[in-house]
Amino acid sequence: MQHATPAAPAVRETLERLLASETFGRSERARKLLRYLVEREQAGEADKLKGFSIAMDVFGKDGDFDPSTDAVVRVQAGRLRDLLQHYFANEGVAEPIRIAIPRGGYVPSYELNAIRLPVEPEPEKHVEAVAALSESFEDPGMAAHAASLMTPVVREPARSLQRHLRFFWLAIVLVIAMLGVLILRQGSGALLAGGDTASTIENAVATGSIAPWAPIETLPLVYIAVKADSPEAARVAASLRAGLSGFDTVSFIGRDADGPPDPVAAAISFVFDVLPGPTAGDVTLELQSVATGRVLLSRNLTAADSTPSTVEDSVAGILSSAIPASGTIYNYIEQSGIQTGLTECLLLNDKYYLDQSAKSHEAAYRCLENLAKLDAKSSLVYSELAGLHLEAATDHYAYPAGATIEQAMSLARRAVQMGPTSPYAHRAYGYLNSRLGNSEESIRWMRKAYELNPYDLSMAAAYAYGLIFAGRYGEGTPILAHAAETSSAHPTWWDYGLFVGQFMTGNMNKAALASDALQTTATKSHYLAARLIGAKAAGRNQLANELVDEMTVKFPKFAADPRATFVERRYPTDLTDRLVEALRAAGLGNAS
Repeated sequence: MQHATPAAPAVRETLERLLASETFGRSERARKLLRYLVEREQAGEADKLKGFSIAMDVFGKDGDFDPSTDAVVRVQAGRLRDLLQHYFANEGVAEPIRIAIPRGGYVPSYELNAIRLPVEPEPEKHVEAVAALSESFEDPGMAAHAASLMTPVVREPARSLQRHLRFFWLAIVLVIAMLGVLILRQGSGALLAGGDTASTIENAVATGSIAPWAPIETLPLVYIAVKADSPEAARVAASLRAGLSGFDTVSFIGRDADGPPDPVAAAISFVFDVLPGPTAGDVTLELQSVATGRVLLSRNLTAADSTPSTVEDSVAGILSSAIPASGTIYNYIEQSGIQTGLTECLLLNDKYYLDQSAKSHEAAYRCLENLAKLDAKSSLVYSELAGLHLEAATDHYAYPAGATIEQAMSLARRAVQMGPTSPYAHRAYGYLNSRLGNSEESIRWMRKAYELNPYDLSMAAAYAYGLIFAGRYGEGTPILAHAAETSSAHPTWWDYGLFVGQFMTGNMNKAALASDALQTTATKSHYLAARLIGAKAAGRNQLANELVDEMTVKFPKFAADPRATFVERRYPTDLTDRLVEALRAAGLGNAS
């Protein structure tokens, strides 16, 4: 990491990308605080960044604010630090500038990001690699150009780092593109898609966002390479194998990687290196892109993290942040523009659950629908399509027209038939049963999904959600709270389920905190209702009044009779009664 002062325009560009990112998309407070801190510092007002002024300017506190009794600034600054760390470890791993808020104060710091590049090959190995690549091209001119792209570049001082990075990535992209042309010449299957929207696979290929050489259902390949010889490393590797085998979003290669696969052909291949840690008993895990050698994630597990009783939780936290469509691998694939048809659809699907709107729903639905029309064999296509179809039916989206819960259930059944051991298929089927009011059946299927992959926190969250909406609040709330605390970036339905669980177990402080996380999603009447109840419980009467007005305008039918909506969504009777009572107390008309 280079300690230098980046130029103001570069800082502003980084700030805008941060504010527009998925990591910050669900936290309006974090966005507002980050913009305030950076803009004030850049304006030369760092000396004014004190807790009291931040409380007044950002969080609307008055002159009676007492930082010794109101920890809002400290709490939100802590959350901001966590989100920044998550962003730069995942979405923003390639950002040229990193922004941090050092502990003990609120003044931002900036550092140039020296991205870790792959180790250059030894001269003999490099010559062999160039020769092998050259022989694979029939066109001598193309072969010569490919070989020139692989010639090592002698690095100059740090002042030219960004220029070299541009050349390096350009070289990688060109080589991958040329390999794609070669494979197409040799007769590999073409990528086909129908549909007439921008989200179709066909258009994605045309714009270069999907790799034209990859079959439409290709998933990222993940290997393990064990390079440490200790009991702790063996336990970590065993947990990695068990965990990776349960994720539907990647293809896990069960054997250890005995050597890096072809770095060009394996554009969407990744390897977990299990390495010795810095001290005895420690284990370091590094996730690398095979094609570029870039380290995408690095975690050090202490001896305490890898005991027989703790290793599963440790590995679950890492895999849940790396493997799903919201994780490190898929973020890297999207940023690099090397999506396949299925990875593109899963990314769009994840975007919908982070920002639930009619537009994001239709983009995800059409993408998956196109794969289904191409007779997709992956149960993932049908399980995720089932969930989106249910959303269309219950939230009355325009597309697909005439959606019904019965049609969604049919898709979920097909997913289970195609993937009898798929956690995603079991979760989808369980979720639909929950929405149909089949509580026991729902819990049975969601528990099975969790058992099929206990390393995926989203399965734990779904199981907990099912328990909560079956009226088993005391059982489900701790499971969902643990999942939410472990995963800093997760769908809004986790936060809503957590709000309901905390609300029904009587912990209104935590219920209010969970409802705060719903503030960027204004397209759901029940999310606004949760925010209203949370604001009233926290004594934020002005916000409560604003939310009542917003709900009356946006959702007049709900505002007039919220009970009807809760009954339609098959909420437990005691939950419905408590929510209606709380909404009435918060000032929502004649809630009944």
